[in-house]
Amino acid sequence: MTFDAGANAAGVASILATLAHEKVPGTFFLTGRFVEQFPGAARQIAAAQRVGNHSVTHPQFSTLRAEEVREQVLGAAATIKRITGADPAPLFRFPFGDRTASNITALNALGYVPVRWTVDSLGWKGTSGGITTAIVVRRVLSTLQPGEIVLMHVGSNPDDGSTLDAVALPQVISALRDRGYGFVSLNALLTGVP
Repeated sequence: MTFDAGANAAGVASILATLAHEKVPGTFFLTGRFVEQFPGAARQIAAAQRVGNHSVTHPQFSTLRAEEVREQVLGAAATIKRITGADPAPLFRFPFGDRTASNITALNALGYVPVRWTVDSLGWKGTSGGITTAIVVRRVLSTLQPGEIVLMHVGSNPDDGSTLDAVALPQVISALRDRGYGFVSLNALLTGVP
């Protein structure tokens, strides 16, 4: 289970409580801007779960020069470490999944590996975008496979304030377990080491 944190922290408390109650590991990809705007939530996340780097300002990486990639990655890492005490390396998620081969080369040169997802819940679109809790659950289950990496978001939709991913998370966890699936950390999935 992975969670991107860039917009706001509206769903953080609920998501962390659900993961703790269900004993499910998660990885939270934080932007530097999120950490600066919501330092308390960022510290709570880092104290409870693994964090990764999601850039400073969530730009389209395919439009960036190598120097700008470096600034986005290292700037976010410095902010995350300074405010939370956690090191996000080596995990990085490109905003929007947008990247080029040269972006990946630059990222690797900085000691990071890109982490994509196998399913985006689309909860971030909110009810104003035609998404419901049932749709979030259905999307995750419709792509079910061993090694699945689920992408959810911690923030609310800016138009309607809904936090569909936070609301759907208990149902997602229960439905996955009902189908015989368990949960491992992203570190364990990628390296085989918990």
